Amino acid sequence: MTTDKDSPLREDIRLLGRLLGDTVKTQAGDDVFDLIERVRQCSIRFRRDDDLAARRELEGLLDDLSRDDTIHVVRAFSYFSHLANLAEDQHHIRRSRAHLVAGSPAREGSLAHALALADAHGIDAETLAGFFGSAQVVPVLTAHPTEVQRKSILNCHMAIARLLDERDRMQLTPEEAEENDAALRRGVLTLWQTRMLRPAKLSVLDEIANGLSYYDYTFLTQLPRLYGAIEDQLAQHGQEAELPPFLRIGSWIGGDRDGNPFVTAEVLERALAMQSERALAHYLREMHTLASQLSLAHLLVPATERLMALADASPDDSPHREDEPYRQALTGLSARVAATIEALSGKPVGSHPDGHGRPYDSADALLADLDTVRDSLRLNGSEALAQGRLRRLRRAVSVFGFHLAPIDLRQNSDVFERVVAEMLEVAHPGTGYQDLDETARIDLLSRELAEARPLHSPFRRYSEETEKELAIFDAARRAHLRYGAASVPNCIISKTDGVSDLLELAVILKETGLLDPVAGTLAVNVIPLFETIGDLEAAAETMDRLFALPAYRRLLDSRGLAQEVMLGYSDSNKDGGFLSSGWSLYKAEIALVKVFDRHGVRLRLFHGRGGSVGRGGGPSYQAILAQPGGAVQGQIRLTEQGEVIAAKYANAEVGRRNLEVLVSATLEATLLSREAPGPTHEDLQAMDELSADAFAAYRALVYETEGFETYFWESTVIAEIAHLNIGSRPASRKKTQRIEDLRAIPWVFSWSQCRLMLPGWYGFGSAVRAFEARHGAEGMARLKALYRSWDFFASLLSNMDMVLAKTDIAIASRYAGLVRDPALRERIFGRIREEHEESIEALGKITGQAELLDGNPLLKRSIRNRFPYLDPLNHVQVELLHRHREGHGDERIKRGIHMSINGIAAGLRNSG
Repeated sequence: MTTDKDSPLREDIRLLGRLLGDTVKTQAGDDVFDLIERVRQCSIRFRRDDDLAARRELEGLLDDLSRDDTIHVVRAFSYFSHLANLAEDQHHIRRSRAHLVAGSPAREGSLAHALALADAHGIDAETLAGFFGSAQVVPVLTAHPTEVQRKSILNCHMAIARLLDERDRMQLTPEEAEENDAALRRGVLTLWQTRMLRPAKLSVLDEIANGLSYYDYTFLTQLPRLYGAIEDQLAQHGQEAELPPFLRIGSWIGGDRDGNPFVTAEVLERALAMQSERALAHYLREMHTLASQLSLAHLLVPATERLMALADASPDDSPHREDEPYRQALTGLSARVAATIEALSGKPVGSHPDGHGRPYDSADALLADLDTVRDSLRLNGSEALAQGRLRRLRRAVSVFGFHLAPIDLRQNSDVFERVVAEMLEVAHPGTGYQDLDETARIDLLSRELAEARPLHSPFRRYSEETEKELAIFDAARRAHLRYGAASVPNCIISKTDGVSDLLELAVILKETGLLDPVAGTLAVNVIPLFETIGDLEAAAETMDRLFALPAYRRLLDSRGLAQEVMLGYSDSNKDGGFLSSGWSLYKAEIALVKVFDRHGVRLRLFHGRGGSVGRGGGPSYQAILAQPGGAVQGQIRLTEQGEVIAAKYANAEVGRRNLEVLVSATLEATLLSREAPGPTHEDLQAMDELSADAFAAYRALVYETEGFETYFWESTVIAEIAHLNIGSRPASRKKTQRIEDLRAIPWVFSWSQCRLMLPGWYGFGSAVRAFEARHGAEGMARLKALYRSWDFFASLLSNMDMVLAKTDIAIASRYAGLVRDPALRERIFGRIREEHEESIEALGKITGQAELLDGNPLLKRSIRNRFPYLDPLNHVQVELLHRHREGHGDERIKRGIHMSINGIAAGLRNSG
């Protein structure tokens, strides 16, 4: 007899749906409830039976809604998507836990699975130790504006999720079950009564605060636990040693100035202070708890001399604890941490219940004192007590330090160019830096880097832009003195297209004390970000030329001959389409590996992946394994953006699982890729052909079709997204409607809302058709073989499969109806519809799938269940856009549009 593993999911969805229905009935009345129920049943009938009569009835119902009823419908179907997401997340946790309880074989993506593979490939403990000794795995949180949910809404989600989890984990008594039901009902009611939209635009400080909440939810507690679990598993494989802090969380929030004028030196300093306070407050809480637990009496348990010295130095003079040296020592440590908070923040911490202490100079000094406590416990028969909370606290200090997370600084290369040009012109009038060619710029900048005298003068006036840039690097230098060099370790140059871009930043670093021209040392990493297709193609040549410069090579020596390179997924996709972007990134990595090997420099890649496939998103595990050989080398950084952060890290258990996946994938890609054969010359040639044809098809539509910009702005919600208050950064780099000036995030987000997802697939059908026309049946056989044997190609098609499954050409046609020019509408939408059909057909031929997502039944089920609740939101959104653009709208219409954007984004989950 087989058990239906999905029945608990269906039960949760029914339960939450019933609670939402009851809430709608009591809050909005029976008429509204009946209306929503009719809409729901029509939508389900249409989706399940392809019932055209149901579709016509659905459209009739939605098109004739009053403004108040429209808001009720949008809220109801949006919140159902929210609740369905929570039920699905809980089901994933449930299935993962059942898998572990049953003692089933290790799942793909787990460290146990990676270590089993390593054993099977004969990788010994020494090799594993070498990997972890030099590894660096860093997910980096950004404030990219794709998270449409307010933090208050996310708080409601977490409260409901905790109650669902409680039902799973505990065998509830009838009274407890009744309490849980009542609490769930209150949770759904609170969600319904919580405002869905932000009333004002987020500030950068708001974004910092939101980002810090994930440390409370997950990182501060789960990272130390994960380290402990990894060390315990490695001990079973012959490696019994404490790991270095190779897994950290990075941040751009408060340091990313590219296109965001609101990130200033003052904001960076506030971000660093907020982060430091969060880390130190955590240590203080943990030490208080630890002191209450380690009530070991000296009469019963001896202690080392160093531990006794800590106890003697403690301000704790209570007679009740005079023979409890561990408590006394930890009280003294707590007093010093409290003093450190006051010293770093300039704010008092309160009444000093632990007494007064001397501030710590560094996190290493605090860690050394905690090591003293651990060593004393170990040496006196209390090893078990050193393995619990104390072990986790020590690990937290080693990972988070006094800065919590390293903040990257990022700015556009054009800004650095203008700043350096101005400083040169003020110092040496007539330099005309911006008129120089690349070779002349490199020569001039190299000479400047060799000079010990400053270029910038405090006695001269500079533009506001130059002063702001110099100020933020001055703030970074001060942060190094206050929090340590790990607080601001990286500077990223967006839109890098030449060597001079890196040297310009180096000159600015010299002017602000972060580069010492005499000693030849750099205090931060200088990181190029290659974003467009052309820049990716030239990336290896740029780095080759850079490494050949003696001045830069000297600086690189001071960074351990390691160089990070960032690859931009979002802008390359907007520039050349999904297929060409993916292939350009892959080829750039191959070329970079060769150049770095030739120069003897260690390569670390930083992947600027978005949440959606149209911005380089998709499952991290498959993406890391799909990297070309030699591209990972035990070190990887990747961005976590927008709604993906909440999806991955708002729940502690899910967050830990996602962090473990990153470690496992990095280990496998580093140690096992040496065994796997790479693509053949014929494989690479086939991808070159596909990429070229896909690029041509995509560019022909997006950049070469007359009227396309008008079609895009009229058929999507791009204009309305700009007023949604989902981030501090403007939607466009310039105040134009040019696609080139639009940021990748609103570009992708807009196509997601109208259910076309165009950036995630357009051009594939044309490329496969052209390839098959040139090579016939043999060509199709080659593509099928590529799909079976090459992780990169399989991952590419898997991501596109997911995107195409979320498209709906019928709904997209209603958005096309918003275009005022009928000829333009038919000309462009007709091409899109034809390419959509060709892409689905081509994907089916290569993968052998009869339907989209046949290879991913869990996602297929999720999308099938979700669409009936998404469709009404799209229909309502189109009708509201009609009213708004025809001038019949008021604030309620605008609010309805924004709420529908929110609901559709929630239903699609990764829409930006």
